[in-house]
Amino acid sequence: MDYNWCHSPKCHTKHTQDRIRGVKGSKVLRTRKIAQNKWNANNCWSHFCSQGCWNDFMYAHWDEFIRLHPRTEALETPIDVVVETRQDWSGNPYKTKVIKEVDNNTNP
Repeated sequence: MDYNWCHSPKCHTKHTQDRIRGVKGSKVLRTRKIAQNKWNANNCWSHFCSQGCWNDFMYAHWDEFIRLHPRTEALETPIDVVVETRQDWSGNPYKTKVIKEVDNNTNP
């Protein structure tokens, strides 16, 4: 089975039993292995063993990401705001505004 090592800069410092390796007198805490499978194939869990490790990585490297991928202008999503009539729990009608995304793509 293929695997990746957790990319957290602190994974090897967490005091958990599954990270302990070695024999008496020369034990170490080791970074966790992450098995590659269909569940984590296309998400961050293919490189991070926990939410804490993901957070450690992001706190250490977020400024580097921003420098690599700066946002120089705002993003926008075309929408329509539609007023819909709905019923509450007892059947009484009420009106509410609903935001619906609009596909303005002229090249389908």
